[in-house]
Amino acid sequence: MFEPPRCPNPSCAAHIAPSDGCFKRHGSYQPKCRPHPVPRFLCKLCERSFSRQTFRADWHDHKPHVNAELISRLASGCGLRQTARELGLSVWGVQKKFRKLAKHLTELHANLLRPVDVPVAFAFDEAESFEGNRRERPLTVPVVIEQRTMFVVAACSGTLPARGKRHRRRRNPARAGTRGDAPVDGRRRSESRRVVAEALAQAARMVGPQASLEIRTDRKTSYSSLIKAQFGRRPDGIARELEHQQVSSKAPRNTSNPLHRINLTLAMTRDLLGRLRRRSWLHTKRRRYLDLHLGLFACYRNYVRVRFNDETATPAELLGLLPRRLSIHELLSWRQDFGPERSVHPLARYGESVATWQAPPTNGAEPRRAHRAREAVAS
Repeated sequence: MFEPPRCPNPSCAAHIAPSDGCFKRHGSYQPKCRPHPVPRFLCKLCERSFSRQTFRADWHDHKPHVNAELISRLASGCGLRQTARELGLSVWGVQKKFRKLAKHLTELHANLLRPVDVPVAFAFDEAESFEGNRRERPLTVPVVIEQRTMFVVAACSGTLPARGKRHRRRRNPARAGTRGDAPVDGRRRSESRRVVAEALAQAARMVGPQASLEIRTDRKTSYSSLIKAQFGRRPDGIARELEHQQVSSKAPRNTSNPLHRINLTLAMTRDLLGRLRRRSWLHTKRRRYLDLHLGLFACYRNYVRVRFNDETATPAELLGLLPRRLSIHELLSWRQDFGPERSVHPLARYGESVATWQAPPTNGAEPRRAHRAREAVAS
């Protein structure tokens, strides 16, 4: 039976530190979009009532039954307009649903990241895209993956300077800053170093107390200092041995290339995200929506889709972050905007938070699927 993990009222003491027995049943109601009643609760401290739906990701949604299909299509290369046509929704309705659900999935991915028990190795590279105009508003998209499992750890975007001398400053400086994320003075500056540091900082959250760490990149000069700043020391303050393998970007991009898996991930990202596809009408118009779409893709790739077609385990299973593969409905189950300490885990049955949830015991026998997953990580 579901138990509220906290009071949704931010001004209530039970919102941050709820105690046992501070909520009681307060009836139920019958929603129009579900066949079963939804229970209601009453907080004994602030005397405000709320329902189980308050903690759901589809809270306030009018058509929650299309959310899973929408996520599946947007993670499979379909554009917003075509998704709206096939689901019978308006374009504006699909845009609002995409922004809400993609923000939820980005927060879910951030909450589920934690130090893993198996040794990890990273590979990352930067792809290039644009927002609105290819020459005036280019973007850099750094993507970090775990080398063995192809787990997408981080993916974000940052601005790059305009291409060509005549695009360094807008012809009409009075209109500078009115389109997208352009700076007020009309000049676009390189944010490559900043966004790469943010992506590596997110990857550092997965590294446990392992004494050495392998990272594969190309030969960009700024990578060495950024890697040392993020991974140079273990959580206990002891220096960590770093093996930074730098590969020429001109090397043949075949399976023998040490960067093959990050190159494969970037190719898959361009194929499954219409915003990144070359020579397409689906290019992104605003950088912040590209970041949301990258978070959506990372969640789908890590927790729903298997690593390779002939396998049954997802990258999150191979790393031990989750005990099994998630469905899209489970991804869109509980709200994640309260943080890992106060957000309900997607596999929780009784309202346990992401930080306190533990997988059910297996009675001492490791399932065959989990055993094969462990062997795949070790290989």
